[in-house]
Amino acid sequence: MEVFNKVMNQVSSSVHSTVSQLSGVLPGNPVTREFESSAHIASAGPGLLWKIYKGNKRSTRQEASIFVFEKRQLDRYSRSDREIILETLRKGVVRLTKIRHPKILTVQHPLEESRDSLAFAAEPVFASLANVLGHTTNMPQPANMSDYKLFDIEIKYGLLQISEGLAFLHNDVKLLHKNISSESIIINSQGAWKIFGFDFSVLNTNPANMPPSYPFEEYSPTVPPVCQPNLDYLAPECIVSLTHSSASDMFSLGMLAYTMNSPDKKCFKPIRDLHQFKSRAQELSKLSTGKMQFIPEGLREFCKLLLNGTPEVRPDAHQFVKIPFFDDVGIKTLTYLDSVLQWDNLQKSQFYKGLPETLNKLPHRVKIQRVVACLAHDLGQPAMVPFILPSLLDIAQDCSEQEFCAHILPLIKPLMTLLEPVQVLLIFLQRMELLLKLTPAGDIQRHVLPMLYRGLDADSPQIHELCLAVLPTFAGLLDHSNVKNSLLPRIKKLCLNTSTLSVRVNCLLCVGRLLEHLDKWLVIDEILPFLPQIPSREPAVLMGILGIYKLALHHKKLGITKEIIASRVLPFLIPLCIENGLSIPQFNALTTLVKEMFQIVETEHRTKLEQLNNVKDEQKMLANTMPVVSPKTKPIELDTAFSGLGLDNFVPGMNIQQKQNLAQQQESFKAFSEQPAIQPKKVDGTPKSVPKDLSSSLLDDWVSKNTTSLPTPDSQGFHKYSNATSSLMALSNAPTNQITSTNASKMFGNASRNSFNNNQMMLTSPQSPSSNSQWGSQTNWNTSLTQSNTPLMGASNFSNNNAGANQWSNSQGGNSQNWSAFDTLLPSGNGNSGKVPMNKVGVQNVPLIPSASGNSVNNNKKGLSKDDIMDFLS
Repeated sequence: MEVFNKVMNQVSSSVHSTVSQLSGVLPGNPVTREFESSAHIASAGPGLLWKIYKGNKRSTRQEASIFVFEKRQLDRYSRSDREIILETLRKGVVRLTKIRHPKILTVQHPLEESRDSLAFAAEPVFASLANVLGHTTNMPQPANMSDYKLFDIEIKYGLLQISEGLAFLHNDVKLLHKNISSESIIINSQGAWKIFGFDFSVLNTNPANMPPSYPFEEYSPTVPPVCQPNLDYLAPECIVSLTHSSASDMFSLGMLAYTMNSPDKKCFKPIRDLHQFKSRAQELSKLSTGKMQFIPEGLREFCKLLLNGTPEVRPDAHQFVKIPFFDDVGIKTLTYLDSVLQWDNLQKSQFYKGLPETLNKLPHRVKIQRVVACLAHDLGQPAMVPFILPSLLDIAQDCSEQEFCAHILPLIKPLMTLLEPVQVLLIFLQRMELLLKLTPAGDIQRHVLPMLYRGLDADSPQIHELCLAVLPTFAGLLDHSNVKNSLLPRIKKLCLNTSTLSVRVNCLLCVGRLLEHLDKWLVIDEILPFLPQIPSREPAVLMGILGIYKLALHHKKLGITKEIIASRVLPFLIPLCIENGLSIPQFNALTTLVKEMFQIVETEHRTKLEQLNNVKDEQKMLANTMPVVSPKTKPIELDTAFSGLGLDNFVPGMNIQQKQNLAQQQESFKAFSEQPAIQPKKVDGTPKSVPKDLSSSLLDDWVSKNTTSLPTPDSQGFHKYSNATSSLMALSNAPTNQITSTNASKMFGNASRNSFNNNQMMLTSPQSPSSNSQWGSQTNWNTSLTQSNTPLMGASNFSNNNAGANQWSNSQGGNSQNWSAFDTLLPSGNGNSGKVPMNKVGVQNVPLIPSASGNSVNNNKKGLSKDDIMDFLS
């Protein structure tokens, strides 16, 4: 077969040159309208005048061969000889076209003639027998078929085919071929020998009920040899006695048998002229069996009879076909294959069942060329495929990848899609190793894998088991998407739904074999969650699950994490340890794996916790050793952080100017709170305990608790009563000896005085024991005020704007005694009024002005009476 491929490659190498030649030869020949040609592959006919090109039909793309005779080859002949040659060639093709028989070359398109050529199309051809024997006239260069060796069975079956063809011609057509030779024998693409070259054939002229009579035409030395039969194969009587009959063709067949079996592949005594022909005829009459030792024993005697000079001694075609030499198993097999199309399906099935046993006796090239082509005819019948497919796969066993892709793969691709009969899929699964070995990766993805998926979806447990057994062999060819979307879902569905224990176990074994080829996350997301869902708890199933966990745990590419072990695996495996159906070895294997997994969780998590504790300790140590860095820049205050960014229009309430005024008020109150406290004077030699200041922290606390009670700012951004409040603050800080009615009037104003007089929440007790019309003791006011330690109001809610003070003083209509506005400045109490009197604001509930009941801080001192306060305010 290697030689055959080598020859074909050599022939195909001349494609470019021969195409250009053919385009020059057939520009106007009508054959080119329906057929297109490619490579010049062979030559045949008288003198090998016909050039044979490989081609195909344009409409159906069916393969064909195109025979071309170029008229320029006649330039060396005289004008009269040219006409004789052309007429001879026309006659041969016309007669060939009319004859239809399996042993005769089949014409696909009749002869067409143009100014430059003769051409016709025939079945696909490999070469002529003359080409195989080394005659390369009109062959593409370089073309060397001397290395192409015919097997004995090819020669034997070729002689049988020619004999059958002659029997048909002699008995049915009543035609004498008259030129059986290597030039007139064509070997088609399937290796079959076909009769060609009817250029000198003669038809019977007698009626059907009479013996045939064939007109005789004498051999003329003056006519070119290409216009007359080949003298090497011509029977002696055609020259000696000037007669011919069907026995003449049998002599030619005997000489062909001699030539094919001779060591040098030459006929007996090659002839150059008529004189040599007559001398050879005499030698043939004395031909002994000893000179034919190279001919097979079963053929030797019959070949001697065929070469006998007496025509009556020669066996006819029917007799020759039946000789024991052809009773060979290989010959019978090829014969049956040629006639199998004529049988019914029962006969075919019986023959195909025994075919695999006989294939071993056939050469590989014969099986590729002959057997495969014959088997292909019945592959269109699904019922016959189970009988044919084993033979095809047996032939593929000895094929190279190139031969398999060229001859067998195109035939079995359609068979991979068959669902019925189910035996087809079984055969493919049984020979899957062979398919994977020879099929290209692309065809595996497109044809073989879908066939396996259909097998997993089938209903037969036997098919399921075969599919699961062969799937791991595809692991290297599977991509992530195929596994995730096609393969794993089918395996999981089959494992969960099947009622056959062996199928379920095989599903787990298949997954286990696929693990090393899968992605880690695919295993974690698809495989591990699926295992607890398996409904069966048979020991075999549990061991399959255990094997998958074990592989996933120890494989260096996979590795189950401690989180998965602790949260998914162990909660599933631990209950399995108490299954009663487990054997002791199975129980030991299960508990060993559980202990190993728990050890992994314990070790890894302890290490992690130690690392976390070490990190925390290091952070503490680092925090203690870090120097404290004080910011060098003043922190940005919240109110001014977004100033200058164009966001003023989006802030509700106050504009930027109002916020700036409020900030100035805060700064002013801060300065006020930092003033030194009023030092009390000694009375009766006992100094008063006065705080250093008004306790800014208490003041801030009160302000924060009572912010909602403060009046809202007016349109100019100032709080009401702010002027009066500021005056009160100034009064509390002023020395007692400087406070006069005039100063008080200046600070509070008339409206403020009236408000004080009419306030429902008195600053002093209703019954003050003071008898003085003025303030009384010099330090009573300041002492009461400072000892209370009560902040009067928050600095952030007031301003020093006089207009705001006047607005507050006149808001109740002049001298009206409505104290509600001032009450908002007082902290809430627990009474019904909701407000705490000013004399009870202090933290220790010390009245602002000592009462007459003696509950003051100093009972020895008299407080200001109401009249004194009113006089002071007047």
